Amino acid sequence: MEELTAIANKIKSIKIQGASNVAKAGIKAFSDYLNSIKFSSAKELSPYINKAKDILFQARETEPALRNCINLIVKKIEKSGVNSEPAIKNLIRESATFYIERIDGANDEIGQIGARRITDGMIIMTHCHSSAAESILIEAKNQNKEFQVICTETRPKMQGRITAQHLIDANIPVTMVVDSAMRWVLKNKAVDMIITGADAITSEGTVLNKIGSRLLALATAESHVPYYIATPLLKYDAETVVGNLTKIEFRESEEIWPEADGRPVNLQFQNPAFETISHEYIAGLITEVGIFAPELIGIMFEKYYNI
Repeated sequence: MEELTAIANKIKSIKIQGASNVAKAGIKAFSDYLNSIKFSSAKELSPYINKAKDILFQARETEPALRNCINLIVKKIEKSGVNSEPAIKNLIRESATFYIERIDGANDEIGQIGARRITDGMIIMTHCHSSAAESILIEAKNQNKEFQVICTETRPKMQGRITAQHLIDANIPVTMVVDSAMRWVLKNKAVDMIITGADAITSEGTVLNKIGSRLLALATAESHVPYYIATPLLKYDAETVVGNLTKIEFRESEEIWPEADGRPVNLQFQNPAFETISHEYIAGLITEVGIFAPELIGIMFEKYYNI
């Protein structure tokens, strides 16, 4: 339990960041924890499963990939009918390995599919850090396509610096701008395409992504620039089908202005980590199974994962 809690705390404090990394770390911790438990039946293991789910799910409000993978593992246990400790533990290990490999494989497939939309001479803009979006850009470069990328700083955690460093390491020309320069860039630079990631996608095709993403979407609509979302199907928030709302995570004021930097005592803060992008502003989702309208995410998820 200590190791599981430690991973959950790292997810909560953003020491583990990026939805793919969060999901993989959480899946492994879930599997390792359950494999450390002694039990005589699936029923006896059930309380431990629920406890582990609670700890991991409460670590971060907006992590459907982690929730989906763990829920899929639990469904496999329930559907399998296996009841002995060795058989259940083996199924958990195999399922955890499968979904971790699926996450890694999805980004590779997204890269291959998305790179087909990139041609020589393009200027592409992105926001925050997304391993899926990054895989498209790096794959396009590996195909010897010549293009430029404009990325934002992505305050307050500056995740845009991660994107910039990875793309520069791949020999892709990168220009960084402050977040509030988004509209200026689109008005003054010949941007051909926006590609960002997603933290969650609802049953209606609404995308949740890093704060600033909706501002970028509105600016791209004004400038008639297509906005693509690079995302594995596992980012689909299945709970929204039954009316539950995907929650917006609010983070600590320390991210914006640390106390140690002399901030005013009575200053109030609001630090939403994510915001929504309506499907009407999205040209398409670039996923491991192809590019399609965001409203189709539920159908594609259920088909691909045999729900």
